[in-house]
Amino acid sequence: MSKKHVSTDQLISTVIKAIDELKGQDIQLIDLREIDNTICDYFVVCTGTSNTHVSAISGSIQKIVGKEAQEKPFHVEGESQANWVLMDYVHVIVHVFQKPVRELYDIEGLWGDAKITKISSES
Repeated sequence: MSKKHVSTDQLISTVIKAIDELKGQDIQLIDLREIDNTICDYFVVCTGTSNTHVSAISGSIQKIVGKEAQEKPFHVEGESQANWVLMDYVHVIVHVFQKPVRELYDIEGLWGDAKITKISSES
């Protein structure tokens, strides 16, 4: 029996749903497809209010994406500190930051040539 493979769009929408369920803030989708030499097609970036919140959002993403999209991250970094958790789903990399860390690294500024879409929360 072969594993069902989800589209990148389905993966992104599942990630965003998982972030939204735990009230992740300032969700942005950064489309890197038009930029040369990028490591993936998209970044999904969001903010958590504390290391506990960042950790919970990260756990929610992994659980919901695993259940609904049957995808596990290829690689995860930062879970022990939970200031910035990075989950690599190959074509999509998810960044969950605490606000001061997000402001320090300014991912959106670094990738300023990319198309950035602000995702409004359902709530």
